[in-house]
Amino acid sequence: MTDHGTLLARFAAIAAEAGARIVEVRARPHDVTAKADGSPLTEADLAAEAVIAAALPAAAPGIAVVSEEDAARVAPPKGASFILVDPLDGTREFLGPSGEFTVNIALIEAGQPVCGVVYAPALGRIWRGAAGLGAEMAALAPGADPRRAEWRPIRARPRPAADWTAVASRSHLDAETEAFLARLPVGEHRAIGSSLKFCLLAEGVADVYPRFGPTMEWDTAAGQAVLEAAGGRVETPEGAAFRYGKAAEGFRNGPFIAWGAAGPVSA
Repeated sequence: MTDHGTLLARFAAIAAEAGARIVEVRARPHDVTAKADGSPLTEADLAAEAVIAAALPAAAPGIAVVSEEDAARVAPPKGASFILVDPLDGTREFLGPSGEFTVNIALIEAGQPVCGVVYAPALGRIWRGAAGLGAEMAALAPGADPRRAEWRPIRARPRPAADWTAVASRSHLDAETEAFLARLPVGEHRAIGSSLKFCLLAEGVADVYPRFGPTMEWDTAAGQAVLEAAGGRVETPEGAAFRYGKAAEGFRNGPFIAWGAAGPVSA
């Protein structure tokens, strides 16, 4: 039986180290190339990947790891637990001024993210959560030790009767998302990058995050783990469970809706 509390602490320490490396690279001139799909790949992606790849075997011995940068070469055994890693989620935000990029590390069991850490080093904030243990967040400057951070519990809020706060991608807002939100009593719409959207729901400062455009499993797993530990949920638009371990599909996600509170929704 995997000790989720121990893993959370180890994941947080690894994410903090990777985040410090990202910020170091961002502060100086650095290389940017393009992947086969045209998306940017920076020196910081590779530096964070190296930190995480070196640390995880000792932190989580015997558990397969699938990372964005090596997913084409590694696939977890069917039905087995595995770790999903996005060493730098939000590369476009990394290259821009917002600082809305994150390091994501999550444990998948039985097709569900059950333990995850999201670290936003440029914003100095870290979130973590696990099934049965709840979720919490802390201020954490790059290079700081998360073991010494002042963690505080967080909880998704009940949806208000009106004036919901919706969050959506800063870089990928489409007509289908806008149409979905138009059917809800949304009073405020916030655009924000990377997995930070899940964390805002987990903190209780937003209510819904729809995503109809493409994402990959490593983009969403850690944020979903934090959100669901905080009392929220992530599901398909039809209300089914949002599953992981789709190696045969290249770990590509379908559409999903992230809710800041459980319970039926009319949309």
